[in-house]
Amino acid sequence: QVQLVESGGGLVQAGGSLRLSCAASGRTFSAYTMAWFRQAPGKEREFAAAISWSGGKTNYADSVKGRFTISRDNAKNTVYLQMNTLKPEDTTDYYCAAGPGGSIWNGYEKYDYWGQGTQVTVSS
Repeated sequence: QVQLVESGGGLVQAGGSLRLSCAASGRTFSAYTMAWFRQAPGKEREFAAAISWSGGKTNYADSVKGRFTISRDNAKNTVYLQMNTLKPEDTTDYYCAAGPGGSIWNGYEKYDYWGQGTQVTVSS
């Protein structure tokens, strides 16, 4: 089992920045591909970014590419999502996920463990 706890969400003006953190506990954090998804009420969960177990490979959704950066610190069992140039359409709940370390998956069905989510609101 892996337990994931997100933090860092909040209210920010358009054009601003936030950094989300996801602290992991349980089984070996460095063995997992980590990802961030987001989901608005009534909508499907949407892939945002993923990072390989070593941090050497990343994958981003087109909607966030160039604005968001995913990173991880295996010594701290933490994955981050730096979000810059935020837009009102980025407003939603953000979820951290852990999945098998074989690839940087963008499908939510590939991930086995999920955090409880953190809310991001971007005002115009």
